[in-house]
Amino acid sequence: MARLAALCGKAFAGRLVTSDPADADMAGKPLVMHVARCAPNEVRIPFHVGEDRSRTWIISRTSSGLRLKHDHRHKDGAPDAVTMYGGDTAGPGTASRQEFPVDAESIALFRANKLDRSVTNVWAVEVTDRTYAYELRRPAGPAERHFRAEFDLTRPVPPPPLPWGWKG
Repeated sequence: MARLAALCGKAFAGRLVTSDPADADMAGKPLVMHVARCAPNEVRIPFHVGEDRSRTWIISRTSSGLRLKHDHRHKDGAPDAVTMYGGDTAGPGTASRQEFPVDAESIALFRANKLDRSVTNVWAVEVTDRTYAYELRRPAGPAERHFRAEFDLTRPVPPPPLPWGWKG
């Protein structure tokens, strides 16, 4: 959380470093993460893909570790049917990497929306002096998936407009 708080107000360009066919629509588009809102126990990081401002990563402190949630919005700011999914850290992680296995609430949300392939998701966030990385993995099998985007923390970029639905 301290590493993220040190980035508050800054935005950084990134790139997709994996080549999963499920991410073909993101390939080649500009990626920007913006550490837009910081409070002592919560950091909100909009993730922009080209002009798409529908995604925000929310990392918060819990009594036993950290929580990652994904806030997805429509252009009018209304919540997507599949939003606020994620998980809590299951172990201590490291100073630079935390993993977030899917939680029960998210599994129920995925199943209700016929996204059964997502019930084994494990997300990870890495923050070093030079790089912020966001990752999604699913175990081997028919739903196998690997997504990873990396952002260069040594070169801030102008912050993009706030996500759809954000106020002030």
